[in-house]
Amino acid sequence: MTIDVAVVGGGISGLALAYDLKRYGRRIAVLERRALTGGNAVSERIGGFLMEHGPTTVNTTVKAAADFSRDLGLDREQCGLGADARRRYLVKQGALRGLPANPLGIFTSSYLSLRARLRLLAEVGIPRRQDTGTPGEETVAQFCTRRFGREFTERVVDPFVGGVYAGCAAELSASAVFPKLIDMERRFGSLTRGALHLRRAEDRLPGGRLCSWRTGIGALPKALSTDLGGVLHTGVVARRIQPVAGGFMIDAGSSGRFKARAVVLATQPRVAAQLLENVDQDAAEAAGRISAPPLAVVFFGYRRNQVEHSLDGFGFLTPASEGRAVTGALFSSTMFPGRAPDGSVAITGYFGGARAPHLGAQAPETLVDLAREEFRDLLGARGEPLVARVRHWPLGLPQYGLGHGEVTATLDELGHRVPGLFVVGNYLRGVSTADCLGVARETAKRVDKFIAKSFGEA
Repeated sequence: MTIDVAVVGGGISGLALAYDLKRYGRRIAVLERRALTGGNAVSERIGGFLMEHGPTTVNTTVKAAADFSRDLGLDREQCGLGADARRRYLVKQGALRGLPANPLGIFTSSYLSLRARLRLLAEVGIPRRQDTGTPGEETVAQFCTRRFGREFTERVVDPFVGGVYAGCAAELSASAVFPKLIDMERRFGSLTRGALHLRRAEDRLPGGRLCSWRTGIGALPKALSTDLGGVLHTGVVARRIQPVAGGFMIDAGSSGRFKARAVVLATQPRVAAQLLENVDQDAAEAAGRISAPPLAVVFFGYRRNQVEHSLDGFGFLTPASEGRAVTGALFSSTMFPGRAPDGSVAITGYFGGARAPHLGAQAPETLVDLAREEFRDLLGARGEPLVARVRHWPLGLPQYGLGHGEVTATLDELGHRVPGLFVVGNYLRGVSTADCLGVARETAKRVDKFIAKSFGEA
């Protein structure tokens, strides 16, 4: 039997796309090489603590994220940020410096020098890029330095990029990472003027409302998998995709062969590149250009009296100039309820990424020692943690380097060069859970339209 769509990969993107295609009445199969679905969206309960192995939040102002939560019956389990998550911390000269969570916090804090804060105010007078005569694509560091000054870029933007993208501001593409800000500069000439205009027009500024679910981000893939039921095939490794009459044949080794009218690759970019190699060389080369440096997550559970810091915030981020091993940390038990037992706290640290890929591959005991040193120095954490757990991601977050727009354009056009073949994933238009849900929903519509048009259903 020929199915309508074979989805290779059972992470958030593949599951969400399959969910929508099932709603469209399509016959589908999801092929996941691991025993469990969900990709890196893994939530684990450890002795009363809740560890997030991958993403920790979802932006519910993104329509697709809000719709999936509602349609899957997850709204009743949704939880917003805790009342004590009031501040954002950055490291300066070896100590944490708190900034209020509101947009003006950077001006009321002494984290930046007076000169740097005055330079921020001068942003309104900086000409848009086409007036500067500097051709070519800009990195995040170049864009933000031009608009906001060097100190703000090094001490605010760089740690932000390190925390959210596990990347380096000097290497990532500004147009790929901050497309809305690039558009604001183009439209209004200044980001300050653009923000004021959008606020007056009651248009939504870049940002959002961060939420999770009581049992963690893993609640989302669990709900999707439950709904999909028998169309999920775990422990199945897609080895080769071959175009044949009426669609594609997928060789899954000992698991057999699957014939489908359309195929969606919802895998890591490196795996997508391997599967595309004998089908479309341009797409294979494009996917192969995307790096994903190793990343390690270190989770600690402490008794509350073991940690001197008030933990009254989201967590902290470290500028590269501080030379610390830890890229940043989340105060997990402050952010959401149920992350630690009464009288205890949970802290999650991140190591590796593009800034220090060698750290992401260190042995668990080495990472635990590093995390203990960092948390002792920055948070006043003393003694043995109640829980210490390490999760390695050999392939971490995809890096949106210079030329990423060309990469995504090549992958977007794959369906034209090889009709019926599509890709989705966090390496296209955003690394967040909400971004993945949005891309998956848009792609599901394209796949459904292709089948209807190509097989006489239109």
